[in-house]
Amino acid sequence: MDCNTVKPGVDCLFMSNSGCAYNGGSCHQIVEQCQGCNHVITYPAGQYCRTYSDPSVKWIDARCNFATHNRIETREERKKLNPLKASKRSRGK
Repeated sequence: MDCNTVKPGVDCLFMSNSGCAYNGGSCHQIVEQCQGCNHVITYPAGQYCRTYSDPSVKWIDARCNFATHNRIETREERKKLNPLKASKRSRGK
């Protein structure tokens, strides 16, 4: 059903004939850590996440898995090579 509380016109899983069935009766606004994310949509009632109804819960473990503005940098660690073993390997070939 379409939301008629804070996100008018958006298809919502929590809407029913009796109103919003989500915790508190409506979706929760974004938290400070969500600023800059591509999933944030501004409505007349405030800013809300497109993918999750309560963004503060997603930031409990230090990072939201839906966040598009915080990317984890992966570093390639080069394996240390023992020079003695390397010389023995090259002699054996």
